[in-house]
Amino acid sequence: MAVETMKKGAATGRTNDPEGTRRNIIEVATEEFAHRGLSGARIDEIAAKTKCSKRMIYYYFESKEGLYLRVLEAAYSKVRHFEADLHLDDLEPVAALERLVRFTFDHHNSNEDFIRLVMIENIHHAEYLAQSSAIRKLNLAAIDAIGRLLERGVREGAFRAGIDPIELHWKISALCFFNVSNRSTFSSIFKRDLASPQSLASLREGIVDMIVRHVEKR
Repeated sequence: MAVETMKKGAATGRTNDPEGTRRNIIEVATEEFAHRGLSGARIDEIAAKTKCSKRMIYYYFESKEGLYLRVLEAAYSKVRHFEADLHLDDLEPVAALERLVRFTFDHHNSNEDFIRLVMIENIHHAEYLAQSSAIRKLNLAAIDAIGRLLERGVREGAFRAGIDPIELHWKISALCFFNVSNRSTFSSIFKRDLASPQSLASLREGIVDMIVRHVEKR
């Protein structure tokens, strides 16, 4: 009877680990949406790769759009979770800013699917992201951390006053994002491997230097 129950569960996609199943679906769906977009992604393909039934996916996420939104939330949650572990408050301001910029560069460089998802969501004018209070809270926490860092830097005489935390976040994100989003076109146009270890190291430290110089008190 137990064997028959296990076989039946496998055939229907049921599992005794629903959280693990959700994580697996989100992981596979992340790649599917990142490479095919919202319109091109197929629940059939996600079901086949996760060995879940379409019915189970719809049970957990209600629709393809619902799954896409959960994928976005998981992607943003991951990067913000890692940012929280940087312990920026424990470092002097310049060192903390350098750590944040290097982390952002390294995260984006090693998480191309995140970059693709953000690009896709911009194509949709943030229609789905705007539905998520979770993503808003995650990003507000990131801005709060930058705001605290800037305030501390001003108090200690390291940073100039008047820098907007959201604008600084934008500038860091833009430089690190572009490194991935436009790498293929730049490498092709200028016949230079911008993904080589040497290029990445130079670009990374160049961005760190640009950001620090931008906020340092002159």
